Amino acid sequence: MTGSDLRVGLCGLGTVGSGVVQLFNSHSGLIRQRCGAGLQLTHVGARRDNPGCDLTQYRVSRDIFDVVRDPEVDVVVELIGGTSVARELVEEALEQGKHVVTANKALIAEHGNALAAQAEAKGLALRFEAAVAGGIPVIKTLRESLAANAVSGIVGIINGTGNFILTEMASAGRPFADVLAEAQALGYAEADPTFDVDGTDAAHKLVILASLAFGVPLDTRGPFTEGIDRVHPEDLEFARELGFCIKHLGIARRRVDALDLRVHPALVPAARQIARVDGVLNAVMIEADAVGEIVLTGPGAGSLPTASAVCADLVDLGRVLSAAASDPVPILGIATAALTPQPIVPAEDVTCAWYLRLVVSDRPGVMAEITRLLGDSGISIESLIQRPPVANSSHVTVVMLTDVVTGGQIQSAVSNIEALPALQGEVTCLRVESFEGA
Repeated sequence: MTGSDLRVGLCGLGTVGSGVVQLFNSHSGLIRQRCGAGLQLTHVGARRDNPGCDLTQYRVSRDIFDVVRDPEVDVVVELIGGTSVARELVEEALEQGKHVVTANKALIAEHGNALAAQAEAKGLALRFEAAVAGGIPVIKTLRESLAANAVSGIVGIINGTGNFILTEMASAGRPFADVLAEAQALGYAEADPTFDVDGTDAAHKLVILASLAFGVPLDTRGPFTEGIDRVHPEDLEFARELGFCIKHLGIARRRVDALDLRVHPALVPAARQIARVDGVLNAVMIEADAVGEIVLTGPGAGSLPTASAVCADLVDLGRVLSAAASDPVPILGIATAALTPQPIVPAEDVTCAWYLRLVVSDRPGVMAEITRLLGDSGISIESLIQRPPVANSSHVTVVMLTDVVTGGQIQSAVSNIEALPALQGEVTCLRVESFEGA
């Protein structure tokens, strides 16, 4: 950093990188005014040009490491994605004495402990507001705005692709595969949508939120993770009839002596605010002792919303560096040496009500046998829907809501039910989220 100027090198010119260039091109005066220092994009590294970006005023390199090694760059913005080359890039940037801003949730979730420690040791900043929930300022909220609060829980819709798919399936009764194909065509889902569909993307984000909320090291092995690919249109229809909708949630809660970390689809009471967050929008509900419950909602992905979060980190960094030698804000809320591991509650010990959907033979005694097996596991039925058999079918669909029981109880009962000759296929099991503690 020379004088009051903070010179930025951008690595990656994809969806988010092009958004950052667009914001610098259109809002440079506003950014400078709000930063209180000269914040300039000077060097862009990308393997190829993006036709939508005007790069005429910037130095352009095809080797992204040229940006890191440029002595005229003070802060490196990593937007290349992945975790191997991106990690090398960030490590070298920090070694070169450069601050780093990234939108890479996988990088932070998997390697953030080491990268944060490296940055702290060198008195450098590592900012990642754009890594979770796109344009929603949830990282800043947890790390700074709620610094005087003890956070007890977080419940969030933190993957826009999954939320779009479930919204479309619910509103039009369309099958999962059709909506996924549309999400890919619209650019909401990647060509390989595995991480969005199986819950990995949301789990990475939940790990980051849990670290900031509870002062624990980042650990991707912690959350129980389940995707949305087993949710059928009829489950969404039954949920609506029961007064719920189905959302894919990331849940982090502080228990007495452990943490409850989960990512999975769940039935949400239709009256809750988070139940009305549809399409590609994200929402994060935080429960803390001083403020109570707050809900942040907005676009969780996309070029400009995510670029907005990247630029917000740059402006914040410019502000603090113009007044201090190093970033005074701890990267993970507290110093990495003070992060304290906590045990994770096993999924089979977590309690909640459950939604069960099963297809069984339409003959006397079947429901009595299912009820007995549930009772043997200590499970009571709170609500029941039974559809009449369709023409020329000897099977009926039965939907039940149970009382609050452990995951282990449900696993035991479902295993026994699935052994019945009267059952067709597998039992669909979804949790019901009561928002206790968040």
